[in-house]
Amino acid sequence: MKRICLLLPNGFEAVEASVFTDVFGWNKEEGDGATELITVGTRPQLTCTWNFTVLPEKTLDEVTVDEFDALALPGGFEQAGFYEDAYRPDVLAFIREFDRQNKVIASICVGALPIGKSGVLQGRQATTYNLSNRNRQNQLAEMGANVLGDEPIVVDRNVITSFNPSTAFDVAFTLLEMLTSTENCNVVKRQMGFIG
Repeated sequence: MKRICLLLPNGFEAVEASVFTDVFGWNKEEGDGATELITVGTRPQLTCTWNFTVLPEKTLDEVTVDEFDALALPGGFEQAGFYEDAYRPDVLAFIREFDRQNKVIASICVGALPIGKSGVLQGRQATTYNLSNRNRQNQLAEMGANVLGDEPIVVDRNVITSFNPSTAFDVAFTLLEMLTSTENCNVVKRQMGFIG
């Protein structure tokens, strides 16, 4: 059984988190069933970017990296307080430990920024939100990443990054494929209507 930690900082974007819960939920029912996703919040009650409340299954202080095989990280909005939580020292240490153990880290949009802030992307290829004059991509470059600005999804060894919310399902499927197999991923895609 492969266990995925869906890390939810306050102010996360709900749609970017939900693709992971959906794809891995579908895998449990229609795919090989060999994955389990656990929602882990930076606090016991979280407010999403667009103002609804989420109660994660666990909080960050209740888990260790050793319990998981992969980390999934959605983006969020500065105005919703995303970076206040996403840049916390305990969050950055958690990300670093996943990388140290060579476990897969998958992020969507600005979910790449805390990975960059942790130092994990130093000298590695990555991307993040590509619109608004590429401000977020410039920030990621300042953190030491080699930003591939026009690539929708960038995979560098164990880290998956992407350039905006439109890539969300593709990131979740990439993670599923890395944790299971291409064949299994295609079964889930077919069941969800992504391929014929």
